[in-house]
Amino acid sequence: MPLRLDVITAERVVLSEDGLDAVIAPGSEGQLGILPSHAPLMTTLDVGELRARRGSEEIMIAISGGFLEVRDNVVTVLADVAERAEEIDIERARAARERAAALLATRESDIDVAATQAALRRALLRLRVAERYARRRGVHGPGMPHQSTEQL
Repeated sequence: MPLRLDVITAERVVLSEDGLDAVIAPGSEGQLGILPSHAPLMTTLDVGELRARRGSEEIMIAISGGFLEVRDNVVTVLADVAERAEEIDIERARAARERAAALLATRESDIDVAATQAALRRALLRLRVAERYARRRGVHGPGMPHQSTEQL
């Protein structure tokens, strides 16, 4: 029996899909691979890329924390922040990356270093997810990141 995936934030339902073969999620202890008939599970999520596969099709979502539950072939993600790859505003993500990097570079004592590092990490994730999505669809151009964010 295939999986169902629901990704929900406080603002909206980001994704609700049936017939999935696998879900790969950024668990707080590492990557989680979920296949049909997976044992019941509840865990926290870290900042990372959530991927869902149906045959050769892959759905990519940037996730920034939350919870994941698996029960009866239904994977429910309650995410702090979630954004489908095709929804990511690349220019906004670049601007966020530059702001966070500039703040960290100043080393001023009045910045919240942990919050700024988290913002940088989220911006890099969004750029990586958007870049991977574009590569898989053969899209290249001015809207895409100029440098690879895979190593960042």
